[in-house]
Amino acid sequence: MNAMPRPMYDRIDQAILDHLQRHGRTPNVELADAVRLSPSSCLRRTKALEADGVLAGYRADLDRERLGLGLTVFLSIKVEHSSTTPQVVATAMKEIPHVVACHMVSGDADFFVELAVPDLLTFERVLSDQILAIGPVRDVRSTVCIRTVVDRGPLPLDSWPGRRPR
Repeated sequence: MNAMPRPMYDRIDQAILDHLQRHGRTPNVELADAVRLSPSSCLRRTKALEADGVLAGYRADLDRERLGLGLTVFLSIKVEHSSTTPQVVATAMKEIPHVVACHMVSGDADFFVELAVPDLLTFERVLSDQILAIGPVRDVRSTVCIRTVVDRGPLPLDSWPGRRPR
């Protein structure tokens, strides 16, 4: 169940979120100093942002190439439509370790999927043995990424709708 957002977030909340997007391992004392708050106030605000679900978690940013997952493939998937299809596809995609993102979309495709694989042979196996085995999947088009230009940058909080006007 999603928590309801607090009515307003201010520039300090924005500064906390912006700093944590760029430096997720910052200790609270350093974060408080960076956003010009006392450590106790900073911790209280950070915990409130976590409780609201705005600060959804912390994770490490890993280098795919160095981990042997240097091939990124995007899939446009068309499916047979039924009331259960979205859940069937979502459940199946969560079970495939090479799927790093799956989006239900509008337009020519029904789902857009990002895979991280070591090579074309692995991609072929994932596609044949796992993706095409998902019951409602009817058509898959793949696009191989040549080079990533922008990857997982911080969200632009300047126009964040929860922000109070200055």
